[in-house]
Amino acid sequence: MEVDLITDVLVIGGGSAGCMAAIKAKHANPSLRVTVAEKAHAKRSGSISRGMDGMNIVAVPGISSSEEYVESMRIRCDGILDEELCYLMAAESYSIVKELEAWGVSFTKDDSGNYQLLKVHPKGRFLLPMVAPDLKVILLEQMQKAGVDIMNHTMAISLSSNDQRVTGATFLNTRTGDILSIEAKSTILATGPAGRFGLPSSGYLYGTYECPANSGDGYYLGYHAGAELTGFEYTMRSFLIKDFNGPLWYIVTTRGGKVFNGLGQELAADHLSSNRLISDVVVNEVHDGRGPIYMQLKHLSEETIEELEGVLFTTERPTQKKFFAGREIDFRKDWIELEQSEVYLCSGHGITGLVVDANAMTSLEGLLAAGDVAAVPMQHLTGAFVFGSIAGETAAKIASALKTEAVERKSSGHDRVNSILSQRGSIQLSSFEHKLRRMISQYLPSPKNEMRLRTVLSWIERFRNNFLNLAVRDSHELGRALELESIMDCAEMSAKASIERRESRWGLVHFRTDFPERDNQNYLKHIMIKKDQDTGQMTLFSRPPQANGRRRECL
Repeated sequence: MEVDLITDVLVIGGGSAGCMAAIKAKHANPSLRVTVAEKAHAKRSGSISRGMDGMNIVAVPGISSSEEYVESMRIRCDGILDEELCYLMAAESYSIVKELEAWGVSFTKDDSGNYQLLKVHPKGRFLLPMVAPDLKVILLEQMQKAGVDIMNHTMAISLSSNDQRVTGATFLNTRTGDILSIEAKSTILATGPAGRFGLPSSGYLYGTYECPANSGDGYYLGYHAGAELTGFEYTMRSFLIKDFNGPLWYIVTTRGGKVFNGLGQELAADHLSSNRLISDVVVNEVHDGRGPIYMQLKHLSEETIEELEGVLFTTERPTQKKFFAGREIDFRKDWIELEQSEVYLCSGHGITGLVVDANAMTSLEGLLAAGDVAAVPMQHLTGAFVFGSIAGETAAKIASALKTEAVERKSSGHDRVNSILSQRGSIQLSSFEHKLRRMISQYLPSPKNEMRLRTVLSWIERFRNNFLNLAVRDSHELGRALELESIMDCAEMSAKASIERRESRWGLVHFRTDFPERDNQNYLKHIMIKKDQDTGQMTLFSRPPQANGRRRECL
C-alpha cells in the first residue's frame, strides 16, 4: 500500500486527550515527528470544544486520596472496573492540575489559597472547579509551541497493520475527498465516544449532549483492527436541560441548586446521593407520574447565580444564554425543566471503550488509546488528560526505540470508501440516520430483555442491507456515511453485550426485565468484544475485573 506521509507518533483525534497526548509525546522526545489528525478543527473539537468548568477527579494531597477514589468507583461501577486504572488516574491528577496552571488555567481557591473541592462522588471530595473558557485554545497553543504537526478535516477510516502490529491509518480529507495513508511507529486513538448514537427527543440529528462528531469512530477502528473492547452494555442517558441538551446537574446542585418533581416536592439530598445513579431517582419520579423534573435557583444568593451564569453562559455553552432568553427563563425566579438525553456510549461518564493497560496500550501492538474512547471508567476530563499524557509518553518511548522498516501494510480504507462511492442509491443520508438512531433509542436503553435486544440485531441487518442504497454526493456526505457504519457497529456491539449480561446492574443503565436481579456469582466480570480476524465474526467472552496493582510499568 502506497504511503503518503511517514511520522513517528500518530494521534487520531485532536480533542482534550489527543492534544495532551501529542504535547507529551513531543516533550518526551522533541526529535520525534508527532502528527495529530483531527476530523474537525483542533481549535474547537472534541467533547469540550470550548472550555470546561471543572475537573471531576482531582486527589489533592491532604484532602482526598487515590485509595478513597478507588473505593468510590467500586460503588459507582458496581465492581466492574480495573482498579489500577482508577488509582493511577487519581494519583496523577494533581500534577496535571499544576501543569494546567502553568499554562494559564485557573482553578477555584478560597481566601487562604486552598483549592475548593466539591463532593459529587460516593466518597471523598474530588471535583475541582476551574475557570477555563478557552481551555481548547490553550491546548492548541501548547501543541503548536511543542512543534506538533496538525492536520485538520482529516477523518480516520481504517487502521493499517502488519500482522498483529498497527502501523498507522488511512484517512479521508472531508473537504477535498482525498484519501491519505499515514505510516507511524506508534498510533494513539483519541476519537471520543459514541455520542451521536441514540436520537434526542427533539428529533434533531445533531442536537446531542455529546459532540455530534463523536459517532463511535474509534470503537469502529479498534474493533475492525482486532482490538479488545468492553462495557458496551453500559447504555447511558443523562438528565439535561429540556430542549437544549446541555449540562446543568453537577454545576447547579454542587452550588446549592434544588431539584423538584412535578408535584412541587423537593427531592432531598439523601435521595440524590452519589451512591445512587441520579438517573434512577429522577426517572422513577417521572415513571411513577410525579414528573416533570425541575431545578430551582431562586433561593440562591445573587453572587452564586452570577457565578452559575458565568459558568453556563461562557465556559460550558455560550448558546445557553440565548436559549434561556428565548424561553424567557430567569434563574432568579423561574423553574428550569430537565429531561433525559439520548442514549450514548462513553467511558467519560460510563465504562465503554477499548481495553487499555496502565501504559494506555491496547491489546494490539503499536496501538494506544486515551480519553473517552478508552475503557477507563467514568474518567471525565481528568482521564483525558492523565491517560492522554501516559499515551503520549508511552508512544514516544515505542517510537524512539523502533527502527523504520519497509513492511507490507494492510488497510481496508480504500475498499471502505470505494464501496460507498460505487453506490448509486436513492436513500437520503438524513432519512437513513434518523431511522437508525430512532431504532437505537427505542430498543437499546433499559428496560431491556432478550426479545428487544434481538430486535435490534434484526434491524441492524436490515439497515446494513439498505446501506448499499445510500445516495452519497460529495466528500462531506461520504464522511457522514462512514460515521453511519460506526453507529451501526456500535449498536450491534451494545445489543450483543447486553444480551450476554444476563442480569441487571448499574440501576437503570442495564436493567433487564427478564433478569431483574444482580448476579455477582456469574456476572461480576467484564463482557469483552473482539472481531475474529479470520472469520470476520464478532466474538464475546469475559474476564474478571483486575485489582489495584498501584504501579505503572515503564517500557
